[in-house]
Amino acid sequence: MSPEAASPEAASHGRAPSFSSQFAAALLDQFVHLGVRHVVICPGSRSQALALAAAELERTGALELHVRIDERSAGFLALGLAVESLKPVVVVTTSGTAVANLHPAVLEAHHSGAPLILLTADRPEELRGIGSNQTTVQFGIFGSAVRFAREVEAPSTTDFDHSYTAELAAAAFSAAAGHSAAPGPVQLNIAFREPLSGPISHPEPDSTEAARAPGVAASRASSTSIARITAQPGTIVIAGHGAGERASEIAVQLGAPLIAEVSSGAHFGPNLVVAYRELLRDDQFGGRVRRAVVFGHPTLSREVPTLLARDGVETVVVRCGTGEDYNPGRRVETFLDDVEVAGGPDDSREARAWSGSWVSASRALVATDPIPTSDARTDDRVLAAEFARSQLAAFREPVTRRMLVNAVWQKTWPHDRLVFAASRLIRDADASVPGKKIRVHSNRGLAGIDGTIATATGIAIASQGAENHGNSAAGTTRVVLGDLAMLHDVGSLLGGAGEVAARMQLIVGNDGGGTLFDLLEVASTADPAAFDRVLYTPHQVTFSALAEAYGWEYRFAPNRGELDEALSLTSGRTIIEVPLAR
Repeated sequence: MSPEAASPEAASHGRAPSFSSQFAAALLDQFVHLGVRHVVICPGSRSQALALAAAELERTGALELHVRIDERSAGFLALGLAVESLKPVVVVTTSGTAVANLHPAVLEAHHSGAPLILLTADRPEELRGIGSNQTTVQFGIFGSAVRFAREVEAPSTTDFDHSYTAELAAAAFSAAAGHSAAPGPVQLNIAFREPLSGPISHPEPDSTEAARAPGVAASRASSTSIARITAQPGTIVIAGHGAGERASEIAVQLGAPLIAEVSSGAHFGPNLVVAYRELLRDDQFGGRVRRAVVFGHPTLSREVPTLLARDGVETVVVRCGTGEDYNPGRRVETFLDDVEVAGGPDDSREARAWSGSWVSASRALVATDPIPTSDARTDDRVLAAEFARSQLAAFREPVTRRMLVNAVWQKTWPHDRLVFAASRLIRDADASVPGKKIRVHSNRGLAGIDGTIATATGIAIASQGAENHGNSAAGTTRVVLGDLAMLHDVGSLLGGAGEVAARMQLIVGNDGGGTLFDLLEVASTADPAAFDRVLYTPHQVTFSALAEAYGWEYRFAPNRGELDEALSLTSGRTIIEVPLAR
């Protein structure tokens, strides 16, 4: 009988621990010792030793285990766990196409700086290159998208040196966490021989120097570059995705207008300019910009990269901890790890006038009509009836995109999480929602629509925490996505059996297809029938049926009143479908 034909079950029953199981247990023990708290598993034969070892660690309370049947969904789930917890998350897959299905999440993790540790099970050397089932070239499959990759030879004895697994785990953890470079994904491609699993006994974590490999306990150090800058006329601060609160602080200190994308982490403060697109196109505002200090990765407008590529604009980019520096037009000359403002906050009349003119103009451009309210009671029946009619009319008003994003924004608070898909609605939010200090996530590394539900699920799990399930104070994760983003990741509606579901709302703006393409130049030049077929891609999916199939609650919210009511229901998992006009 060939090695591949041997039954793993027969090999494991009634025998001493297999070398595969012992190695897997030792390796995962080391990751737990280093601080890993979440492991995402996909089913598979070649990876069974790792999966069973992880299940045992979950039983003892050492980590939280998440099981998904689809590797692409698993990868994005791990991504969400990592970006919210800011800690490396382990993903385990079997061999073959299972590994390739991680690639979209790996690319997003690379470009957004999310720490993932990929444990990809493989055939041993003797079974490669001979047409073995589920066998391909896995080592290096992710190319330059991983910070670290190691081919791990198949364990062949239970009497292995545990300092080796300690060193291996430490190197992978350190590279993923960004202790010596930008954080991101890493790969350990681990070959396993038969028997693929057996009884498990976990060794005590190694406390030798190998278990504390250089750099693991240290923060990212070495050559950080920090420059002191002074306030000067014509300066703006731009906060792209992942910029963080630092951008808002620097804008205030410089007395500069703040252009902060909705997922920047800096979309708040007195200097925030929401209607920046219009103002950057205006010579009285954008035409007077002479210096831009950029944090994070701007992705939501054409106006920002156009400005930074313009002659006469000095650009300082503060690195955001990803694999690539932001450099539109290849015109940026200064890249830093941080900036400090020399001389303290600029409270001069000129600075106040510069930033104040931007803020005032922006507020005028984004002013919206709120639902009618009355601050005082009145005995005038005519006035009271008129107010009631106007309020009822407002509640019955069909939902627009701007109304949708503003309603969700209004309902979301610091203990909640808000996730936007890479679809049209994040741009509507970016152009209209007021400043508010809340946690907003979006996969903007590559800005793909894939994996949105899985990523949001990871964010929900990590933010609410295993100990907070059922505690409303932990908040709700709201996900704003278009219908195509929903359909692209519909398999991620399926959770793991026996796992406690996090509180989530999927707010689906359903306009029947990809209306984002309607905003591009191609919409005015292409044949309408061809445009609809290959770009708009219409569909006839019934979202209520999807909700029922996957065990989610469902609400239909065609008007403002029903949308507000649906958003107020924050228990369980709910799909809120909002019909939108094309």
